[in-house]
Amino acid sequence: MPALPLDELQVSETDPTTGKLHSFPALHPIRTAERFFVLYRTPPKANIPALVEEFLERAQFIAQDLDWLLALPHDKFWCQVIFDETLQKCLDSYVSLAPRRFDELVDSPPAVTRMQERLQRSVFLVFLRMSTHKESRDNFITPSVFGEILYNNFLFDIPKILDLCVLFGKGNTALLNKMIENIFMQQPSYYSDLEETVPTVLQVFNNILGECGLQEEGASCEPQRLEEKIRVTPSEMPLQELKDIVLYLCDTCTTLWAFLDVFPPASQIFQKHSFLSRLAAFYELMVPELESAIKKGKFEDRSLQMAMWRRLSHSRRKMMEISHIIINQTCLQPILERSNENIHTFVEAFLEIFTTLLQERRFIKDYDEMFPVDEDISLLQQASSAIDETRTAYILKGVESAWDGAVRHKTSVSKRIELRTSPDGAAAQLTSNGPQPPSYSLQDDDHCPGASAARPSSFLTGVELDSLVTQVKDLLPDLGEGFVLACLEEYNCNVEQVINNLLEDRLSPALQKLDRDMPRQVKSEPSSLLASRANVFQDDEFDVFSRDSIDTSRVWKGRRRAEDSKQFLNDRSVVAEQRERYQQYSVIVEEVPIEEGTGQMFKDDYEDEYDDTYDGNQVGANDADSDDELISRRPFTIPQVLRTRGQVEQDDRQEDEEDEPEEEGVKPDNFVQDPALLRERAEARRMTFLARKGFRHDSSSAVVGTSRGQGQSKDTVQERRKKEANKSARGNHNRRSMADRKRNKGMIPS
Repeated sequence: MPALPLDELQVSETDPTTGKLHSFPALHPIRTAERFFVLYRTPPKANIPALVEEFLERAQFIAQDLDWLLALPHDKFWCQVIFDETLQKCLDSYVSLAPRRFDELVDSPPAVTRMQERLQRSVFLVFLRMSTHKESRDNFITPSVFGEILYNNFLFDIPKILDLCVLFGKGNTALLNKMIENIFMQQPSYYSDLEETVPTVLQVFNNILGECGLQEEGASCEPQRLEEKIRVTPSEMPLQELKDIVLYLCDTCTTLWAFLDVFPPASQIFQKHSFLSRLAAFYELMVPELESAIKKGKFEDRSLQMAMWRRLSHSRRKMMEISHIIINQTCLQPILERSNENIHTFVEAFLEIFTTLLQERRFIKDYDEMFPVDEDISLLQQASSAIDETRTAYILKGVESAWDGAVRHKTSVSKRIELRTSPDGAAAQLTSNGPQPPSYSLQDDDHCPGASAARPSSFLTGVELDSLVTQVKDLLPDLGEGFVLACLEEYNCNVEQVINNLLEDRLSPALQKLDRDMPRQVKSEPSSLLASRANVFQDDEFDVFSRDSIDTSRVWKGRRRAEDSKQFLNDRSVVAEQRERYQQYSVIVEEVPIEEGTGQMFKDDYEDEYDDTYDGNQVGANDADSDDELISRRPFTIPQVLRTRGQVEQDDRQEDEEDEPEEEGVKPDNFVQDPALLRERAEARRMTFLARKGFRHDSSSAVVGTSRGQGQSKDTVQERRKKEANKSARGNHNRRSMADRKRNKGMIPS
């Protein structure tokens, strides 16, 4: 016989007063054990023996009660969970007050640490058992009834689920994911509760902006009272208020990231409320103000300043990771899972998100540093060939413009999108390793590099290095610039990491040996560019870079001093220097004499390459030109500038004689031709054109005929009839036939 679910099971027990046997449901208040669960208190911040002893005693009671609860059978466990109010208050107190990883820590005694780890494990196992509706084949609850039990008895709610994620998420992600998925699956009402929670989360960001005097216009619908004082900015507020705001922001961002990291499907609900755009606007307004307030604040304790800086960096990193999870779940992951269906919708959503975020320049710059946008766009281009290249180019250009004036360095973050562990794998982890308690120290991986992330110092200019040194010395003015430069070089010019390691005294051994007051070494100036140059004036008399003085009398601008134009024009020294050179060209040698014995080698030799094709032809023999033009050379002409006055006059006379034209007969003036001749030529051209077209011109005058009253000849009547019949072939002479046609069709009334 199959076992009944716990919600339908009936049990029989004997009444101790009457001794009668009574039957009632297995889930009944009468079956609840009388046990009082004490509330949880945080560990003491000071190692005072009395406080430590009090904490250990209270924690011991809680641990024993939880161990007793976990040892109960299935029906007894659920009766205690549903009907024992002290148990729920105890669990709520632990979830609310248990230390988070980002809280301030003190060196607790080993006994406190061990007790805290024991409570952490017991509480997690209680919640894990509470989220399981089927423990075995015989012990289970109907899924629909299980969801009603959780929801109606407030065993789980959205704030409690958020706290569970931030408390137990590190090391137990797969178990938490299976637990929360089961809760949301069995009770869909939690989805509506989560959707109502998102506006509350957005209101938290608005409250932080309001406390810092950075409230966006129109963000609050409540009217402001006239007597309400103006809120101060983060740089002006008291130190304790600034500290509370930074801790509150860190708590909010870490909790949201832990929940979305454990339960990514919630990203769809967050994005329905435009969560990304609201988060980016908050980041753009809040982060610069808090950074400026922490850097410029007057802190008596440097460790407090550094702790606030680390929490702000942690918050920035978590906001970037929250954005990446939402983009990944709403856009990228569906594209990978649905490679052939409905991809365009998710691609459009991705482009729309980043088009909206481009106006938040600091946010988009920090996001691109951790999760490069160009890699995501490359993934979209591979998945869909129909992506809008214009929009993608616009987004990439907007991301590049956000980096203007900043040192670009992208953190090496794995961009592979992996599916979550399967439920079977989660169960195997529970049975083999068990839940892992989280660590309470803020590790280095919580650090957010931000927009000023480092790159190797060899790529930085002098101005950029000076800026980084100034940032470190603003917080630690006692350090020498040489020591700061050595630290920046050791830690890859990461300012936040340098400050963190300096304040916590965690420098590398090489830096520990250096003097902290070490000044900055002055580098020898390299040889200037002018000293190493080489040009056409190298080492000559006008090279001012190699000579201390030059002869300025040989340097002038424009016309030389003490020299007029007439003297300059009469200077023929240059012409005289060139005359002898050009006279050598007037000597023409017709034949080159060959001495005896030197030309014999060319006498009887036959040249194979000689072409004798035209040797028998008399080339140019029949030309009318004289042979003198073929064999004579052009007479040598002395350049005019080198001629003497007599030669110039003789050449001019020869040119005048050659230019005299021979007398010819007077040509007639045909400026105005005879019109009759022009008409005859035009008529001849027209007749030629008609004949070429095959038209036979009828030049007979039969159509004209004789005068009226004298009768017409037979040819005249025939030609007139022919003209009347064929006149519609050209012009507009077919009007009568067209009118007859319209009348026959009834278009014109007769």
